[in-house]
Amino acid sequence: MVQIQLANITLVLGAKRIFENLNWEIQRGQKIGLIGANGAGKSSLFKMIEGEYSPEMGGSITRARGITTGYLTQHPEFDLTLTALQLALAGNPRVNEVYAELERVENSLGDPEVYGNEKKLQRALELQHKLVEEYNGLGGDSYPARVRELLLGLGLASSELTKPVSVLSGGQKKLIGLARLLVLRPDILLLDEPDNHLDLPGKLYLENLIREYEGTVVIISHDRYLIDASVTHIAELEDGRLTLFNGNYTDFVLDKEERLARQEELYQIQQRGLARMEMALKRYKLWTQFNDKFASRMHAMEARMARVERIDKPILDRKRMDLRLSGWRGSNKVLELAGVSKSFDAKRIFANLNETIWHGERVGLIGANGAGKSVLLRMILGQENPDAGEIKIGPSVSVGHYAQEHETLDFDQTVLDAVRYAGEMSESRAAAFLLHYLFTYKQVSQKIGELSGGERSRLQLALLVLSGANFLLLDEPTNNLDIASAEVLEQALEDFVGTTLIISHDRYFLDRVVERLLVIEDGRLVEYQGGYSDYLESQGRR
Repeated sequence: MVQIQLANITLVLGAKRIFENLNWEIQRGQKIGLIGANGAGKSSLFKMIEGEYSPEMGGSITRARGITTGYLTQHPEFDLTLTALQLALAGNPRVNEVYAELERVENSLGDPEVYGNEKKLQRALELQHKLVEEYNGLGGDSYPARVRELLLGLGLASSELTKPVSVLSGGQKKLIGLARLLVLRPDILLLDEPDNHLDLPGKLYLENLIREYEGTVVIISHDRYLIDASVTHIAELEDGRLTLFNGNYTDFVLDKEERLARQEELYQIQQRGLARMEMALKRYKLWTQFNDKFASRMHAMEARMARVERIDKPILDRKRMDLRLSGWRGSNKVLELAGVSKSFDAKRIFANLNETIWHGERVGLIGANGAGKSVLLRMILGQENPDAGEIKIGPSVSVGHYAQEHETLDFDQTVLDAVRYAGEMSESRAAAFLLHYLFTYKQVSQKIGELSGGERSRLQLALLVLSGANFLLLDEPTNNLDIASAEVLEQALEDFVGTTLIISHDRYFLDRVVERLLVIEDGRLVEYQGGYSDYLESQGRR
């Protein structure tokens, strides 16, 4: 059953055409991963479905009768005075409405005017039965417990449920927004990057929710592992067109390669045919000057060429960020933790950590949110002191830091100035350098605070290159990157001569890049060889 149909949809924002004559049918029960480069129009497409944008030039959006949608934006806004649990419980106000109505009806059963009147009593009992059925269908008395379990499963700590939303992070607010949608159980969930800032247990929980959700789900995500594990279809938005593929992300990659190869082959065959017709047409035009009998053939050839449905030349090599991390040899022993312990008030974060990272290693650091990953990173950077023990950086080691929230950047500085000062280069050289990181000439004069998350991420990577560091501390480097840019970063890290320590919840990225994992478990560092899939396999064996 088609639940939503988009026909010949065109959207223009400012001077930019986002998509044109786009067609899409969303079928009941589909789990769709909506992918595309940053700026391709994925969020705009959701806003179009939700009615925030109107289609232009005669396009239409048709919904099946009674279809409900739940839309999670990238940056949900809430009443900040409520607690996390209060906000999530309020996601389905109908529960409280039905409960209040049920109480009113049950109280009326003790009224003589009701129990003394057979008709009124019958109506009251029928309404009571109807309300009880609806209340139970909404979760009934177990509703608060179910909402609480949902919040905990998505990654909120029990202590955070009673905190005002104003003190929670943007990622935690998004979790509450997701929970509010899930308790409503709409026919279609539209989720715009719901996995950002989720830890690994939270992502696993989200995957299961999507797979088991009774309705339809369309999710925008750059987490290839998540969409691999949870979707039945991939919808790719590219060059203003939407193409639907059956299967998960891995199936999509293989299918798209085959489609492009076939399209290239058909394009070349058609071009050869058109070239032959062009030559024939030129001959007929020449001969017609001397003999009118060739005029009919000339017109027939023109008509034949006009009827040909042209095959677009496929773009096989799209422009990508040109990231090259040079690095250099430096010390053999890059980082040593010797008996490191750390506590905040009465809470112990680490106890007696001992670990060594050697030159050339690519190490992943994972653990649940709040386990202490960022604390460890700050201690390595010298921003936080251990309570006991010592952290040693090799004498010939230069540290480069990629910050998850981009706090290493000066938001009041222009993009051009940031690069010019970091690289000690002229304006023209700095502008040319930024072109390699997909910045336009217009963007280089913008203040960093005006950039999108993806643009700030690319700028941070550009500054890492200019730093010449041979030990990279990367905190969630793929969070705001589209898939193409994440793949470029993966390749750059594979070619990097130096050493990397990477905090990441991007499991696909970890599989591609790291050689071993350090997992924070109960204040200790536990080592596992290989990437995330190897770690998961070892957990299964345990």
